[in-house]
Amino acid sequence: MTSTNDIRRSFLDYFGRQGHQIVPSAPLVPHNDPTLMFVNAGMVPFKNVFTGLETRPYSTATSSQKCVRAGGKHNDLDNVGYTARHHTFFEMLGNFSFGDYFKEQAIHHAWTLITKEWGINPDRLTATVYHTDDEAFALWKTIAGLPDHRIIRIPTKDNFWAMGDNGPCGPCSEIFYDHGDHIFGGPPGSPDEDGDRFVEIWNLVFMQYEQQANEIVGELPKKSIDTGMGLERIAAVMQGVTDNYDTDTFKALIAASTALTRTDAEGDRRASHRVIADHLRSSCFLVADGVLPANEGRGYVLRRIMRRAMRHAHLLGAAEPLMYRLVPSLVAEMGAAFPELARAQPLIEETLKLEETRFRQTLANGLRLLDEATATMGEGDTLAGATAFKLYDTFGFPYDLTEDALRTHGMAVDRAGFDAAMAEQKAAARAAWKGSGEKASEELWYDLAEELGSTEFIGYAATEGEATVVALIRDGVRVDAAITGDEVVILTNQTPFYAESGGQVGDVGIITSEDGFEAEVTDTSKPLGRLHAHKAVIEGGEVKVGDAVSLKVDVEHRNEVRANHSATHLLHAALRNHLGKHVSQKGSMVAAERLRFDFSHQKAMSAQEIAAVEAEVNRHVRENGAVGTRLMTPEDAIEAGAMALFGEKYGDEVRVLSMGKVADNSYSVELCGGTHVNATGDIALFKIVAESAVSSGVRRIEALTGEAARVWLTGRDDSLKEVAATLKASPEEVPARVASLVEERKRLERELAEAKKALALGGGGAGKAEAAIEQVGGHGFIGQVIEGLDPKSLRGLVDEAKQKLGSGVAVLVAVNEGRGSVAVGVTADVGASAVDLVKAAVAALGGQGGGGRPDMAQGGGPDGDKAADAVAAVKAALAG
Repeated sequence: MTSTNDIRRSFLDYFGRQGHQIVPSAPLVPHNDPTLMFVNAGMVPFKNVFTGLETRPYSTATSSQKCVRAGGKHNDLDNVGYTARHHTFFEMLGNFSFGDYFKEQAIHHAWTLITKEWGINPDRLTATVYHTDDEAFALWKTIAGLPDHRIIRIPTKDNFWAMGDNGPCGPCSEIFYDHGDHIFGGPPGSPDEDGDRFVEIWNLVFMQYEQQANEIVGELPKKSIDTGMGLERIAAVMQGVTDNYDTDTFKALIAASTALTRTDAEGDRRASHRVIADHLRSSCFLVADGVLPANEGRGYVLRRIMRRAMRHAHLLGAAEPLMYRLVPSLVAEMGAAFPELARAQPLIEETLKLEETRFRQTLANGLRLLDEATATMGEGDTLAGATAFKLYDTFGFPYDLTEDALRTHGMAVDRAGFDAAMAEQKAAARAAWKGSGEKASEELWYDLAEELGSTEFIGYAATEGEATVVALIRDGVRVDAAITGDEVVILTNQTPFYAESGGQVGDVGIITSEDGFEAEVTDTSKPLGRLHAHKAVIEGGEVKVGDAVSLKVDVEHRNEVRANHSATHLLHAALRNHLGKHVSQKGSMVAAERLRFDFSHQKAMSAQEIAAVEAEVNRHVRENGAVGTRLMTPEDAIEAGAMALFGEKYGDEVRVLSMGKVADNSYSVELCGGTHVNATGDIALFKIVAESAVSSGVRRIEALTGEAARVWLTGRDDSLKEVAATLKASPEEVPARVASLVEERKRLERELAEAKKALALGGGGAGKAEAAIEQVGGHGFIGQVIEGLDPKSLRGLVDEAKQKLGSGVAVLVAVNEGRGSVAVGVTADVGASAVDLVKAAVAALGGQGGGGRPDMAQGGGPDGDKAADAVAAVKAALAG
């Protein structure tokens, strides 16, 4: 049997032998299309090549591209597990021609590979063409020898591809495989075309025309080819099965889930095992490419995928989290083709385990409430949208899980009602990812990049350089010259200025010329990752395109930035040593004055962990180890042990940074294009000043280095000395003295409280008259206002007053910081209620209510200066 890995390899090898560049799969998060949430087709990484916005050193290419369709326009999530060919994650095999060959060679390659290289029976193949594409029809007859009835003309948009309303477009030609008449279904274009007998295995797109506003306006000057073959579909064909889930990769994943759940994959459990296998792939690949579960955007789609699989694990009876235990099986099946899976395995497993642990409680609560809501429903009934929204909004139970849970019982959900309820509570809705929306600006940069090429960066070895001005941009428009006072973006053919990238801020400095021109560079950015754009204010003179200029980086600023950047690498290694190998960088900000480092970790660091990480970084700083940089291919660098950021796009050549020593190995080895110190001792000092949460599963450390760290520590030392002087003690004695003062204050507060209680009723010592007992309404009465008394002491004092009375009513008002607190006590033989009396007192204090029992009640109000009025109010109420 031909394995899926064999098929992928043979596809790439075939086109490699035909002169195609074998291009590795791009990350699932697209780098060249802000309108897409995930890469959803094989041509996406080549989109700008097809539109002419980008050029590459090859004119033909082939790839096996990772794809995810689980959100937006291309969303297969709800069908996964219940059909033979729907997936959230899949691989798209493709061959591409960028103005090189066209229809004839594309059809020749397809037919040769399928029938001769792979040996698929040509009698089982049918081709489709766009109904007006006579050229493709004739080529299928000539090259493949297909009879007319097996070349089907399709008159719909299904066989005409367009990138959008504007841009390249052209007819398609699809290849279908006939699984045999024992399976229901008809050929494409027939009434039964949706059956499973005829399966599309390859789509050849002939980019032939240019369209504007959805209308064809002419032919492209360079016609191109884009093809897409679903690896899972062709694997099913070549392995002699009719269902993608019966291919070797899925069978291995399903076998793992059946073993761990001790259930078979038949009957009602069949869909659950399939959902788990599919969603395991998409979840793991997304995490490997840098996506983490979240409540919005890509992270929210990932969370939906994970939770749908986790619900099916629950249906299978898994008593403990299941998904993370399946990761080794996936790595065993696909890790050789996609090494990022193995590199990210610790993070993937920890993320899945934590997410499933958290979700199990949500799932239990949601299913219980869903059972209650559907108790009186039957097959064919529809759950109210408002109920589904309540499950989502109040209990965190996603809509798709509600829909999926009811589906097995033949019930539906009122989606319109759910959407209406969602619209009423927009604050609870998750914002959809919308891209950058800066297409006009991006178009300008693409034009410049194509015209000028990439800026040569010379700043690794220098902070000064000479260059020629190749473009000037003012207010978003290219200009030929700029003068004093203008704010412009200056592009030069080369520069020592580092452009903001990888979390490191851009360099600042000056640009001058011999003619008296001078500009202050306030920032440097990197549009398209190719151009260095100097944002500048012209301080004097004039600059024109073509002028020779001198560029000088602010060295002090650069040194501070690179010390902070190098410190983040040491920090990353120390965090992994002390917290675990699951730690992965999730973002950073490296400026001159400070650094910020975000990393994957599920809980706050303890004071001991922070101290240990800080000490380890400083140890390597003190060792003053050399910082080495090598240029390598990404594959060689990773093989040599360099850490890469998951989902980061790297070029053909990368810089590998090595820092510190542990035994015979480097302490830190990472791919990094930033600027760095020459030796770790240049960092001078490292101090962590804050550790906090950024989002679920992501923590942040803020730190200082060098002079900034020294100033921060000096400030702390000065504060300590100031406290010591106040205490008339040495700095070393301050902790003990402060502890002693705190204890003394507590003692004095206790004594003061006791004194106040003793004085409250006038019984605090010689010469103090006891609180006067009056007669009010025929009852004994004690009423008193006490300044500064803790309200907590009122109840005890009222009890003492009642004992002194024997029979009657006691009311005490404590005044603290302008607020009055009152307590009323009534002996059992008095007919009045303490609750009624205290309400009268509270009203006098400007408050409302008050409560307690008939014999004791308390309350309070904001007007402490009305304390005497509160006592009088109780008297009046008692006198009746």
